[in-house]
Amino acid sequence: MSNQRIFRVRRSLLRLSGSLVFAAASAPAIAKLTMPVKAIGRDAYMAHLHTAEKIDVVYAVDNQYVDPVLAKLNHFLRDHYSHEVGVMDPRLYDLMHQIRRDLGARGAFDVISGYRSPSTNERLRVTGGGGVAKRSLHMDGKAIDLRLPGVPLSELRDAAIAQQQGGVGYYPRDQFVHIDTGKVRFW
Repeated sequence: MSNQRIFRVRRSLLRLSGSLVFAAASAPAIAKLTMPVKAIGRDAYMAHLHTAEKIDVVYAVDNQYVDPVLAKLNHFLRDHYSHEVGVMDPRLYDLMHQIRRDLGARGAFDVISGYRSPSTNERLRVTGGGGVAKRSLHMDGKAIDLRLPGVPLSELRDAAIAQQQGGVGYYPRDQFVHIDTGKVRFW
């Protein structure tokens, strides 16, 4: 075999071994790129005190809301007086999900009120003993009244305030906290 041919074979073997070393070193990185990434789901777990219904659903996966589940949640949080279904702001669920995580709570939120039709809101405002705003965010699907069994109401309020994501009303006499996705404010 000529020296030139030996040189070419040696060069080919060096290239091949270099490629094999690179492939072996790159394999873990390539595997990480091709392995499925576990999706992160956000859940809503609630019990409605007026309808006796319960719901436990994953309403969002990663940064995407699941539209059919949002429709179920809209129905679940319907006006329990008129049965009218409104469109709830999904950011409420994000807020509730984060509050539950921050508090380390595992149980369902007790829902007192979700969506309120304008006619129900007006009737409650006039006859309900006060506390119902004329232009309530419940009518826009941006508010919910709730409590979290096993968590002191004041801790639920404080966790909601810490989020700085909207309004928080504290009603210890009536045993609920109001949260909404409107302007940041507290009462």
